[in-house]
Amino acid sequence: MSQPLHMLTASEAVRRMQAGTLDPVTLMEACLERVAAREPTIRAFATIDPAAALAGARAAGPGPLHGLPIGVKDVLDTADLPSEYGSPIWAGWRPRADSAPVAWARAAGGVVMGKTVTTEFATRKPGPTGNPANPAHTPGGSSSGSAAGVADGMFPLAYGTQTAGSIIRPAAYCGAVGYKPSFGMIDRAGMKIMSASLDTVGVMARSVADCALFAGAVSGRDLGDPDVRPGRAPRIGLCQSPSWEGAAPETQALLPQVAEVLARAGATLRDFALPSDCAALKDAHPIVMNAESARALGWEMAHHRGAISDTLRERLEFGLAQDDATLKGAYGAFESTQLGFSPAMGDLDILVTPSAPGEAPEGLGWTGDPAFNFIWTSLHVPCVTVPAGMGRNGMPLGIQIVGRRGDDRAVLAWAQWVAAAIG
Repeated sequence: MSQPLHMLTASEAVRRMQAGTLDPVTLMEACLERVAAREPTIRAFATIDPAAALAGARAAGPGPLHGLPIGVKDVLDTADLPSEYGSPIWAGWRPRADSAPVAWARAAGGVVMGKTVTTEFATRKPGPTGNPANPAHTPGGSSSGSAAGVADGMFPLAYGTQTAGSIIRPAAYCGAVGYKPSFGMIDRAGMKIMSASLDTVGVMARSVADCALFAGAVSGRDLGDPDVRPGRAPRIGLCQSPSWEGAAPETQALLPQVAEVLARAGATLRDFALPSDCAALKDAHPIVMNAESARALGWEMAHHRGAISDTLRERLEFGLAQDDATLKGAYGAFESTQLGFSPAMGDLDILVTPSAPGEAPEGLGWTGDPAFNFIWTSLHVPCVTVPAGMGRNGMPLGIQIVGRRGDDRAVLAWAQWVAAAIG
C-alpha cells in the first residue's frame, strides 16, 4: 500500500514535485484533510487559516522548500497570522513583519500552514495539545504543537525552539525527529526571546534528511544529505550524563540495547563521562534562564503581572532575586564548560545519550523533565533525536545524538547512520 500523501517526508515530497507527480496544492489539501480529521483531538494549532494555506500553496515560489507545508511555533512572529506566544497578554497580536526564520522559509518556497501551540512564552504553562500516540499523554514542550503535528501527519516540517529541552524532548515523546542546531545557526530576529544565552531555533520533521533540508535552506548553510552513507562507521561515546539517576526503567534499558545494535552495525563504542565541571550546569542553567527571562519579560511584568501564570511568575521572581556574584558564577560555568567540551570528546565523532527520562508522562498538565537536554543546550552544541522504538506503555522513545559546536553537518550525517542502524 502506498504511503498517504500527508505522511510523506519532506524529501520525498520534493522528489515527487520535481518529477511532476505531485504539486503543492495537492500536498496542502492532503495535509488540511488530516488536520480536519485530527485537530479536534490533537489540538496542535494555535491558529490555522485553511484558505490562506491553500492560497500560499498555489503561489508557492521556487526553492528547496517549494510548496512544503510548515508549522510555525507561536513564538516566531508572522505578518499574516496572530503571534500570541502562548499567553493571554498577547491575544490577537498581529506583528507587522515575519520573523527571520519565517521570512527565510517563505523565501525558500515553503508555505506557512499555521501557528503551532507553545507553552506560555515557551516556558511553563502547557497548552491543550495531546500526544498523537495517546492524546491522554503530553506531547512534551514547549514546542508541543510542532512535535505533535509533524508526528501526526498534519505538516512535514515545523519550527521549534529550545531553551532547555523544548525541541528534543517533544520530538522524542511524539516519535518525530528533532534537530537543535548549534547555538545561533538559525537567526532569531522576530522571535519572542526569553533567554538570550540559550534560546535556539531548530526544526522537527519525519526524517533526519528533512531536518537538514529545512535548516540548511533557512540558515544558508550546507548541511549535506544525511542519506548519503559515510565511508566508515562512527566512533561513539555512550553518555549517561549527570542526569542518569532520573532515567526511567525504559530508558535505562534503551541505552544498552541501542549500544548493542550500533556495535553490530560496526560502530566503535566506549563509555564517555562529561568533564566534572559540567555538573555545575545543573544549577547554572536555571539561574541564567530565569534571570534572563525575567528581564526579557520586563514589560509584561510591569503591566500584566497578574496575567502571567503563578508557576512562571515564581520562576521569574527567582531570576530577579539572583545577586551579581551568583549570576557571574553561572555565566562562568557556561563559558568554561563550552570551551572544554570539544577537547573532552577527543577522537569521538558523536555522543549517544537519552533524549528524555522516559516515555511521555500521562496528563497534559506537565510537559516532562528536560533533565537530558539542558546540559547540551547550555553547551551550545548540536543535538538530534531519532525514534528508538516504544516503551512499556506503548509511547515513543528517542535516542539523542550530540556533537561539537559548529559540526552540524557531520552530526546530522551520523544521526542518520544511527537512525538507520536502529530503525
